[in-house]
Parts: sequence; structure tokens; C-alpha cells
Amino acid sequence: MKKEDVLEVLISEERLKQICKDLGRQISKDYEGKNLLLVSVLKGAVVFLSDLLREITCDCRIDFMAVSSYSGTKTTGVVKFKKDLDINPDGCDILIVEDILDSGITLAYLKNILADRNAASIKICALLDKPENRRSDIVADYVGEVIPDKFVVGYGLDYDEKYRNLPYVGVLSPAVYER
Repeated sequence: MKKEDVLEVLISEERLKQICKDLGRQISKDYEGKNLLLVSVLKGAVVFLSDLLREITCDCRIDFMAVSSYSGTKTTGVVKFKKDLDINPDGCDILIVEDILDSGITLAYLKNILADRNAASIKICALLDKPENRRSDIVADYVGEVIPDKFVVGYGLDYDEKYRNLPYVGVLSPAVYER
């Protein structure tokens, strides 16, 4: 990872902390007294989930699913299911925690699967929303930031499993993925 790989910092570390505080406060208010199950989409959302979880003050549980519809920088349009929940979602108020809502294909797929499992409610919390590429009519109920159509990395988001450990969200140089 070279410094020049990232063209610009799109969302600073300080702003990410504030996003988690604001979303955590709202989620805590909305889910007080409910059976909240946070479902993190692996691997990208794990950093966001960790910070968001510390800002949520109501009772909640967490679980993980691993699915993907991406190869490199493009969506394949086909969702690959890699890991299912360990907790039975029947009767739970599910909040899917995702790093980025881009095409919407993966989240629409997950929402349909969870709806078939008798969840009491299903909502989506996305750190980033990139509406320009939407291929599904899915919308997030909680959004950290709306971003332009740029390939971003950091704070859990990757390119070829790299850059996840950056403490900010940055725009990846096209020179990296056009090699």
C-alpha cells in the first residue's frame, strides 16, 4: 500500500466517529425495548459495526453474514452466499449493518432471505450510500454519508482485500485497479 494509491480522503477519521455517534444515538432511541439483532455483512462492515456498536445504548445482539456480488471493482449481478447467521432471526428486529449501499443487489438479496425467516422487522444501516449505481429499489433506513460514484477504500472497505485498515474512507486511484 503506497500513499499515492489514495487520491483523496473522502471521509475523515473524525467524521467517521461522529457518524457512528449520531447513528448510534438514533438507533438506540428507535430500538429501545425491542429485540434488536445487528447483522453485519462481512467483511467490509466489521469496522463500522465495531464502532457503531459502542455507540448503541439499548440491548442488542450481533451476528454475521458473508455474501458478495463483487469481483474487483464491479458487481457481477450474482450474489454468492458464504456464511449464514448463527442466531435464529425469528421474531428479531433486524438491523443489517453494511459498509456501502451501491448497486443494492446484495442488500435486496439479504433482506428477502431474512424476511422469509420471520423477522419482526428488517431495516438497513449503511455507512455509505452511493445512489448513482443503484440497480435495485432498496434504500437504507439509516445512512452515514451519501457519496459520489468513486471507488472508495478504508475503514473496512477494500480493493483486493487491501486498504481495509485505513482509518478514513478514501478514493482509490484508478491506476491501482487498472493495472
